[in-house]
Amino acid sequence: MSNVIQTLRERGFIEHITDESLEKVASGETLTVYAGFDPTADSLHCGSLLPILMLAHFQRAGHRPIALAGGATGLIGDPSGKKEERTLMTPEQVQTNVEGISRVLGKFLDFEGEQPALLVNNYDWIGKFSFIEFIRDVGKHVRITEMLARDSVKSRMEGGVGLSFTEFSYQVLQAYDFHHLHSVEGCRVQVGGSDQWGNITAGTDLIRRLGGEQCFGLVCPLLTTSSGQKFGKTEEGAVWLTADRTSPYQFYQYWVRTEDADVVRLLKLFTFLPLEEIGDLEKEVSENPGARNAQKKLAWEVTSLVHGEEAAQAAINASQALFGGSLEGLDLQTLEDIFSEVPTFTIDPSKIEQGYPILDALVDSGLASSKGDARRAIKGGAINLNNRRIEADSFAIAKEHLLHDRLAVLRHGKKKYCLGRVE
Repeated sequence: MSNVIQTLRERGFIEHITDESLEKVASGETLTVYAGFDPTADSLHCGSLLPILMLAHFQRAGHRPIALAGGATGLIGDPSGKKEERTLMTPEQVQTNVEGISRVLGKFLDFEGEQPALLVNNYDWIGKFSFIEFIRDVGKHVRITEMLARDSVKSRMEGGVGLSFTEFSYQVLQAYDFHHLHSVEGCRVQVGGSDQWGNITAGTDLIRRLGGEQCFGLVCPLLTTSSGQKFGKTEEGAVWLTADRTSPYQFYQYWVRTEDADVVRLLKLFTFLPLEEIGDLEKEVSENPGARNAQKKLAWEVTSLVHGEEAAQAAINASQALFGGSLEGLDLQTLEDIFSEVPTFTIDPSKIEQGYPILDALVDSGLASSKGDARRAIKGGAINLNNRRIEADSFAIAKEHLLHDRLAVLRHGKKKYCLGRVE
């Protein structure tokens, strides 16, 4: 059995650990390890990948992972890292989100084999409690002084916003999750982001008070980029792990744009590449940064992990489209993503039915100042439609020349694009 704690430490996963003896324990016996994911949306974002990959590392080292979807805790809302009260979701919203994140979690762990992963929903046990039963059987073993000392509570109290009893109780619910999984599944380790430290240690404390064996907490850092931006965020919002929220092309682009100062750290965290190979890529970053081979490798590995190799290859093909690569076979959403930042113009459908002269299209798009200018550009071999060169100034755009019956990508030279939309 490989030393998973050493592996996690070498790759930068460990920020805090409740007891260093976990390394010895993990090297000598098979452990059950869990991470919880509250259903605040019907998908998970890039930040959720760290605890998911921690579970995957444990499983690869011979341990048993449990992924918990918080059907019960999602009804309350975790105050960790939040400056103000969350808006409570309806039970129907939570159930829809649980189903969504369950599908996401199922892509990263092996649910067959010698140590199959387990997917659970904490509503299955917390939902059975009455209020009186919970505060008698569980609340009696939790100390208010310790609850008040948690960072998630202190930050809200000191900020003057305060905390409702509902959110204040969240850490007790999560602590009970750990106790339940310890009692029923023999779980001895909980992993999560560093914002979960207080909730996790609440669980180890509760298990100890209720007479369980020693259990452990392990948290990974909350990542920021070298420029100080929160990891997994863009100007458009979060980078999600499902294609309906963040397309594979957008996802690939997020990773391939990684700064040189961040790429080695992210290769260690978000891929399973051997450290020796990552070391070679680090040398390339230093010696030939313009090639961006480390970024391309990072983007390929993570996109393949999340969306599959076929989608990753399609994202690469799409990335080449802005440099004259083929546009054939690219779906409509990918095309929209590729050309989302280039100028656009509207084409009346009647013009396409009649045959839309390329000279008119170039003037309408702003890629040529006049028909004479357009003729000279075509004669010089500078004009392309859907990345295919236009040879004659008599050419007219017809329906068969459109992408998905509605898009025409015009290019003047190597970099001047304009997207025509038939609408």
